[in-house]
Amino acid sequence: MWSSHQFSSEQQHGTSSLLLHLLFTILASSFIIFFFKKPSPLNRKLPPSPPKLPIIGNLHQLGSHPHRSLRSIAHTHGPIVLLHLGSNPVLVVSSAELARDIMKTHDLIFADRPTTKIQMMLLYDQKDMAFAPYGEYWRQMKSLCVLHLLSNKRVRSYSKIREEEINLMIDTIKNSSSSSTSVVNLSEVIVKVTNHVVCRIAMGKKYNPVELGGRAFKEIFNDFTYVLGSFDVGDYIPWLGWVNHVTGLYAKAQKVAKELDDFLENVVEEHIASGCYMKEDTNKDFVDVLLWLQKENLTGFPIDRTCIKAITLDIFTGGTDTTYTLMEWVMTELLRHPEIMKRVQNEIRGIAKDKVFISETDLNELQYLKAVIKETSRMHPPIPLLLPRVATKDIKLQGYDIAAGTQVIINAFAIGRDPALWDQAEEFRPDRFLNSSIDFRGHDFELIPFGSGRRICPGIQFAMITDELALANLLFKFDWTLHGVAKREDLDTTESTGIAIHKRNPLLVVATPYI
Repeated sequence: MWSSHQFSSEQQHGTSSLLLHLLFTILASSFIIFFFKKPSPLNRKLPPSPPKLPIIGNLHQLGSHPHRSLRSIAHTHGPIVLLHLGSNPVLVVSSAELARDIMKTHDLIFADRPTTKIQMMLLYDQKDMAFAPYGEYWRQMKSLCVLHLLSNKRVRSYSKIREEEINLMIDTIKNSSSSSTSVVNLSEVIVKVTNHVVCRIAMGKKYNPVELGGRAFKEIFNDFTYVLGSFDVGDYIPWLGWVNHVTGLYAKAQKVAKELDDFLENVVEEHIASGCYMKEDTNKDFVDVLLWLQKENLTGFPIDRTCIKAITLDIFTGGTDTTYTLMEWVMTELLRHPEIMKRVQNEIRGIAKDKVFISETDLNELQYLKAVIKETSRMHPPIPLLLPRVATKDIKLQGYDIAAGTQVIINAFAIGRDPALWDQAEEFRPDRFLNSSIDFRGHDFELIPFGSGRRICPGIQFAMITDELALANLLFKFDWTLHGVAKREDLDTTESTGIAIHKRNPLLVVATPYI
């Protein structure tokens, strides 16, 4: 499998132990400089804050699953909370109304991203689109992606690739289901098909067998996602930044950045050598499109080699983890709710008739499947805290003073489970989206798994068409039961840690061919 959750429990335990030792060191030294703390500005009304410790502030309250910890803090202190993570003021909002204020009403003020050392190392000095600071470069990159890479026309043009890879996935499952007791690691299957689709669309072929310096690309990418989501104490307590040199985090980041750059450089050179980017062909992969735009100078601004590599990495990263994570949670919830699975299968099989494959033209008829996906994204947003923002000016929010430079975290997980917005918020009920106009494309702030405003994920269509097509055919072609679980309520739903939150343990199932 190709995602960050493949790191061993021993590695995670070692990281946890190191953090505990680090926190002990911080606490032991904190009282030495406690009285040097600067007083808060006068005549300012700040949002409520939970009690904090010297030096580390509220860092100790984040826990291993910050989206859940921050939701609990919001239950106590309200939907707008000011935390202090080390020396950084961080505003956490947990209501649809506040999300609207930040991502729509005051979107321009909150359109910037914080800068971290790890991101600078891994993402070409934040030359990608997702983490780039707000400014002219980011506007140019977003325009390039929206118009030339992720437009509906371009996304639809890759239908053959999606159908080929999903058919291969179906064949793999059939071959693994030779008997009624054959176990399928569905998580692994989903990760594989997602990565193959994105690899072929972004870079022209499946690169998983490629070896660079004795390591496969999938191993390098695993390390990349792990390091990108790692805790960097220097971001919060700058005078402890040296700790990352001792732990080896920065050395690992530099190593991974070099390996990834070597790989992407090789990909670009292969595309230049093939000359395909110069042909009049609408089926160019993303690297071909970027090279063609560079050659023809059609964007109005220069595109250099670094830009091509950064955008390619961005699309590959964004197009894999979030896409497969949502798909995995859909299948998990359907296995926990067999009556809902049966209903969505009846819908799919009802429109299939004599077909052997659900095609992309069939997807508009699958309204209940779409409702299931929306309900899953409500309960399990792939990136539950979205990506952080930064206030570029002093501003008032609901009467509270927010200073320029304050980081902002929007808890999409908490909003999706807000009982003030959702009836029986903790229950999986796809019917709530039937005959409902609520969608996740950034206009309805009670459902924002992809964000909203200027910083909304531009790849929603790219991700959703893959999810819908793969899920439709998985549910059409097979009947599914759990493996090794006596009761559906006992299905393990423990979450992973990191930026994208998937199941910590693989989804093991038994697949029985339907046709």
